[in-house]
Amino acid sequence: MFKPLRILQSAVFAMAGLSLATLASADNLVEGQHYEKLPEPIETRAGEDQVEVTEVFWYGCPHCYNLEEPLNAWVAEQPDDVAFNRMPATMGGDWNTHAVMFYAAEELGILEQAHPDLFHAIHEEGERLNDTDSIAGFFSQYDVSEEEARQALDAFGVKAQVNKAHARMRTMRLMGVPALVVDGRYLVTPSSAGSLENMPQVAGALVERVRQERTN
Repeated sequence: MFKPLRILQSAVFAMAGLSLATLASADNLVEGQHYEKLPEPIETRAGEDQVEVTEVFWYGCPHCYNLEEPLNAWVAEQPDDVAFNRMPATMGGDWNTHAVMFYAAEELGILEQAHPDLFHAIHEEGERLNDTDSIAGFFSQYDVSEEEARQALDAFGVKAQVNKAHARMRTMRLMGVPALVVDGRYLVTPSSAGSLENMPQVAGALVERVRQERTN
Protein backbone atom coordinates (compact mmCIF):
# COMPACT_ATOMS: atom_id res chain seq x y z
CA MET A 1 0.00 0.00 0.00
CA PHE A 2 2.90 2.35 0.64
CA LYS A 3 4.47 4.24 -2.22
CA PRO A 4 7.13 6.35 -0.49
CA LEU A 5 9.35 9.26 -1.48
CA ARG A 6 12.43 7.91 -3.25
CA ILE A 7 12.65 5.05 -0.75
CA LEU A 8 14.30 1.89 -2.00
CA GLN A 9 12.37 -1.33 -1.81
CA SER A 10 12.87 -3.89 0.93
CA ALA A 11 14.95 -6.08 -1.38
CA VAL A 12 17.64 -3.43 -1.33
CA PHE A 13 17.51 -3.43 2.45
CA ALA A 14 18.05 -7.18 2.46
CA MET A 15 21.04 -6.90 0.08
CA ALA A 16 22.64 -4.44 2.47
CA GLY A 17 23.23 -7.37 4.79
CA LEU A 18 22.32 -5.43 7.92
CA SER A 19 20.75 -7.48 10.65
CA LEU A 20 18.05 -6.03 12.86
CA ALA A 21 20.48 -5.99 15.78
CA THR A 22 22.99 -4.02 13.72
CA LEU A 23 20.34 -1.62 12.52
CA ALA A 24 19.47 -0.78 16.10
CA SER A 25 22.55 1.44 16.10
CA ALA A 26 22.04 5.02 14.95
CA ASP A 27 25.47 5.03 13.31
CA ASN A 28 24.49 2.29 10.83
CA LEU A 29 21.43 4.00 9.37
CA VAL A 30 21.78 5.35 5.84
CA GLU A 31 19.55 8.17 4.58
CA GLY A 32 17.70 7.18 1.43
CA GLN A 33 18.04 3.52 2.27
CA HIS A 34 16.77 2.93 5.80
CA TYR A 35 14.90 6.19 6.26
CA GLU A 36 14.14 9.47 4.50
CA LYS A 37 14.27 13.06 5.63
CA LEU A 38 10.98 14.85 5.14
CA PRO A 39 11.10 17.59 2.49
CA GLU A 40 10.12 20.07 5.19
CA PRO A 41 10.26 19.40 8.96
CA ILE A 42 6.95 19.49 10.76
CA GLU A 43 6.35 21.10 14.10
CA THR A 44 6.49 18.65 16.98
CA ARG A 45 4.37 18.76 20.09
CA ALA A 46 6.71 16.95 22.47
CA GLY A 47 8.42 18.59 25.42
CA GLU A 48 11.86 20.13 25.01
CA ASP A 49 13.53 17.09 26.58
CA GLN A 50 11.52 14.58 24.56
CA VAL A 51 11.79 13.03 21.11
CA GLU A 52 8.48 12.73 19.30
CA VAL A 53 7.57 9.59 17.35
CA THR A 54 4.35 9.85 15.35
CA GLU A 55 2.58 6.92 13.73
CA VAL A 56 0.60 7.91 10.64
CA PHE A 57 -2.07 5.31 9.92
CA TRP A 58 -5.49 4.50 8.49
CA TYR A 59 -7.92 2.15 10.21
CA GLY A 60 -8.74 0.52 6.89
CA CYS A 61 -5.09 -0.34 6.13
CA PRO A 62 -4.21 -4.00 6.82
CA HIS A 63 -0.52 -3.13 7.14
CA CYS A 64 -1.34 -0.57 9.83
CA TYR A 65 -3.36 -3.22 11.63
CA ASN A 66 -0.46 -5.68 11.49
CA LEU A 67 1.96 -3.03 12.74
CA GLU A 68 -0.05 -2.46 15.93
CA GLU A 69 1.37 -5.42 17.89
CA PRO A 70 5.10 -4.82 17.32
CA LEU A 71 4.67 -1.06 17.61
CA ASN A 72 2.74 -1.22 20.87
CA ALA A 73 5.36 -3.58 22.31
CA TRP A 74 8.11 -1.13 21.34
CA VAL A 75 6.25 1.88 22.77
CA ALA A 76 5.77 0.08 26.09
CA GLU A 77 9.55 -0.25 26.44
CA GLN A 78 10.41 3.39 25.75
CA PRO A 79 11.73 5.75 28.45
CA ASP A 80 9.99 8.99 29.37
CA ASP A 81 11.97 11.04 26.86
CA VAL A 82 10.10 9.39 23.96
CA ALA A 83 6.71 10.99 23.25
CA PHE A 84 4.61 8.67 21.09
CA ASN A 85 1.42 9.75 19.37
CA ARG A 86 -0.82 8.67 16.53
CA MET A 87 -2.10 10.70 13.61
CA PRO A 88 -4.79 9.43 11.24
CA ALA A 89 -4.03 9.91 7.56
CA THR A 90 -6.39 12.07 5.51
CA MET A 91 -6.53 11.05 1.86
CA GLY A 92 -10.23 11.52 1.16
CA GLY A 93 -13.24 9.24 1.40
CA ASP A 94 -13.17 6.66 4.20
CA TRP A 95 -9.72 7.90 5.24
CA ASN A 96 -11.18 11.24 6.29
CA THR A 97 -14.21 9.60 7.89
CA HIS A 98 -11.91 7.43 9.99
CA ALA A 99 -9.82 10.47 10.92
CA VAL A 100 -13.00 12.10 12.25
CA MET A 101 -13.77 8.83 14.09
CA PHE A 102 -10.31 8.88 15.72
CA TYR A 103 -10.56 12.45 16.97
CA ALA A 104 -14.17 12.00 18.04
CA ALA A 105 -13.12 9.02 20.17
CA GLU A 106 -10.40 11.20 21.66
CA GLU A 107 -12.93 13.98 22.33
CA LEU A 108 -15.20 11.49 24.10
CA GLY A 109 -12.35 10.13 26.23
CA ILE A 110 -12.68 6.58 24.85
CA LEU A 111 -9.78 6.49 22.40
CA GLU A 112 -7.49 4.27 24.47
CA GLN A 113 -10.21 1.62 24.73
CA ALA A 114 -11.66 2.04 21.27
CA HIS A 115 -8.49 2.27 19.17
CA PRO A 116 -7.60 -1.46 19.10
CA ASP A 117 -11.28 -2.39 18.91
CA LEU A 118 -11.77 -0.23 15.82
CA PHE A 119 -8.96 -2.04 14.03
CA HIS A 120 -10.37 -5.41 15.10
CA ALA A 121 -13.91 -4.55 14.03
CA ILE A 122 -12.80 -3.49 10.56
CA HIS A 123 -10.27 -6.24 9.84
CA GLU A 124 -11.67 -9.19 11.77
CA GLU A 125 -15.41 -8.51 11.91
CA GLY A 126 -15.81 -6.96 8.47
CA GLU A 127 -17.38 -3.72 9.74
CA ARG A 128 -16.78 -0.69 7.54
CA LEU A 129 -17.52 2.08 10.05
CA ASN A 130 -17.70 4.65 7.29
CA ASP A 131 -20.79 6.64 8.26
CA THR A 132 -22.17 8.46 11.27
CA ASP A 133 -24.77 5.81 12.15
CA SER A 134 -22.35 2.90 12.26
CA ILE A 135 -19.69 4.85 14.18
CA ALA A 136 -22.18 6.24 16.71
CA GLY A 137 -23.52 2.73 17.24
CA PHE A 138 -20.00 1.39 17.73
CA PHE A 139 -19.12 4.10 20.26
CA SER A 140 -22.25 3.35 22.28
CA GLN A 141 -20.57 0.25 23.74
CA TYR A 142 -18.22 2.53 25.73
CA ASP A 143 -20.86 4.14 27.97
CA VAL A 144 -21.39 6.87 25.39
CA SER A 145 -24.86 7.55 24.03
CA GLU A 146 -25.34 7.62 20.29
CA GLU A 147 -26.40 11.24 20.57
CA GLU A 148 -23.16 12.12 22.38
CA ALA A 149 -21.23 10.24 19.70
CA ARG A 150 -23.01 12.13 16.92
CA GLN A 151 -22.26 15.45 18.58
CA ALA A 152 -18.58 14.55 18.87
CA LEU A 153 -18.41 13.42 15.25
CA ASP A 154 -19.78 16.81 14.20
CA ALA A 155 -17.89 18.89 16.75
CA PHE A 156 -15.93 21.94 15.61
CA GLY A 157 -12.90 20.85 17.64
CA VAL A 158 -12.86 17.45 15.95
CA LYS A 159 -13.07 19.02 12.51
CA ALA A 160 -10.23 21.36 13.45
CA GLN A 161 -8.09 18.38 14.47
CA VAL A 162 -8.76 16.67 11.16
CA ASN A 163 -7.79 19.84 9.31
CA LYS A 164 -4.55 20.03 11.29
CA ALA A 165 -3.78 16.41 10.47
CA HIS A 166 -4.44 17.11 6.80
CA ALA A 167 -2.09 20.09 6.87
CA ARG A 168 0.62 17.94 8.45
CA MET A 169 0.05 15.27 5.81
CA ARG A 170 0.55 17.84 3.07
CA THR A 171 3.77 19.07 4.68
CA MET A 172 5.06 15.50 5.01
CA ARG A 173 4.02 14.72 1.41
CA LEU A 174 3.17 11.20 2.46
CA MET A 175 1.82 8.95 -0.24
CA GLY A 176 0.82 6.01 1.93
CA VAL A 177 0.73 4.38 5.35
CA PRO A 178 1.87 3.10 7.76
CA ALA A 179 4.66 5.55 8.48
CA LEU A 180 6.64 6.57 11.54
CA VAL A 181 7.95 10.13 11.77
CA VAL A 182 10.74 10.80 14.26
CA ASP A 183 11.39 14.30 15.60
CA GLY A 184 9.30 15.78 12.79
CA ARG A 185 12.14 15.09 10.35
CA TYR A 186 12.84 11.41 9.78
CA LEU A 187 10.44 9.12 7.91
CA VAL A 188 10.38 5.32 8.36
CA THR A 189 8.23 3.08 6.16
CA PRO A 190 7.86 -0.70 5.72
CA SER A 191 10.02 -0.50 2.59
CA SER A 192 12.81 1.46 4.22
CA ALA A 193 12.82 -0.67 7.39
CA GLY A 194 12.66 -3.94 5.45
CA SER A 195 9.46 -5.09 7.17
CA LEU A 196 6.64 -3.90 9.38
CA GLU A 197 8.29 -5.56 12.37
CA ASN A 198 11.53 -3.64 11.82
CA MET A 199 9.90 -0.21 11.69
CA PRO A 200 9.91 0.41 15.47
CA GLN A 201 13.57 -0.63 15.75
CA VAL A 202 14.63 1.73 12.96
CA ALA A 203 12.59 4.49 14.61
CA GLY A 204 14.35 3.69 17.89
CA ALA A 205 17.75 4.07 16.25
CA LEU A 206 16.65 7.43 14.89
CA VAL A 207 15.51 8.46 18.37
CA GLU A 208 19.03 7.67 19.56
CA ARG A 209 20.43 9.76 16.72
CA VAL A 210 18.31 12.72 17.82
CA ARG A 211 19.59 12.29 21.37
CA GLN A 212 23.16 12.33 20.07
CA GLU A 213 22.48 15.42 17.96
CA ARG A 214 21.17 17.29 20.97
CA THR A 215 24.20 16.51 23.11
CA ASN A 216 26.78 17.47 20.47
